[in-house]
Amino acid sequence: MNTFVYETIVSIVEEKSFQRASEHLNVTASAVSHAINQIEKKYGFPIFIRNRSDVVLTSNGQKLYPILRKILAEEKELEKAVQSIQGLESGIIKLGAFSSVCINWLPDILRNYSGHFPNIDISLTQGNFSEISQLVEYEELDIGFTLLPVTNNVKVTELLKDEIKCVTPSNFKPLNGQTITQADLQGLHFILQKADYDRDTKETLDYYDVQPNTINFSIDDQSIVSMVEAGLGFGILPDLALQKLSGDVSVFPFDEPFYRTISLVQSKNSLVPPAVDALVQAIKTYLNVA
Repeated sequence: MNTFVYETIVSIVEEKSFQRASEHLNVTASAVSHAINQIEKKYGFPIFIRNRSDVVLTSNGQKLYPILRKILAEEKELEKAVQSIQGLESGIIKLGAFSSVCINWLPDILRNYSGHFPNIDISLTQGNFSEISQLVEYEELDIGFTLLPVTNNVKVTELLKDEIKCVTPSNFKPLNGQTITQADLQGLHFILQKADYDRDTKETLDYYDVQPNTINFSIDDQSIVSMVEAGLGFGILPDLALQKLSGDVSVFPFDEPFYRTISLVQSKNSLVPPAVDALVQAIKTYLNVA
């Protein structure tokens, strides 16, 4: 059976929609429906229950789903074996990263890597931390940059302790002149990305007793800085995210330091193509990681 059918079933489960699965697979909706109809006809039982609002697996479909994921993972292992045989002469690396890594690290890393291995293509996916970890776990990405904590099902290399800072209007000065303390934050509003409010940023704000009703959410790091510059609140961003942002603002450390841990994640499968291993080494060299 063509693995496209298996990919289609998995995509429908993940996307909870035939239409979104077709967009993910870059095929027509009719192709997705045809593939499912054919496989259900072949097996003699339905795999999905189609509702108006969503699509769910039947009990028989639930039995097949983990097996299909395993088949797809083994197919990826086969692809890796072929790449390993090919060595560093050709191939493609699927790399995932979040925005501040894409902006600040990857241009230099990938330029240097491509200079040494010009025939290796890099396919870059930008996503949030959880998405990157999950895609690596499912072997849809070879390696990815994310934040701790991550699932136990991936191999983790810690890269950098990235200190979280407070972004203030340019005319603001902390009471002690140097660091942000509890007393500085009374009655203030914070602006941050929603995706950050379940990790180290939330830990920082909880420590300083910043209440959820004083938090507004923005779409990206630059818009946070722009809103702070306009006097709409204070921002909270890590050092790496601040490196290439612009605005008439000030940045201060907290008196109690908090950090996020940027890490590189890989599949736990032992077979690593030489091209991927070379990129991992290039990343470690760039960041001076042993």
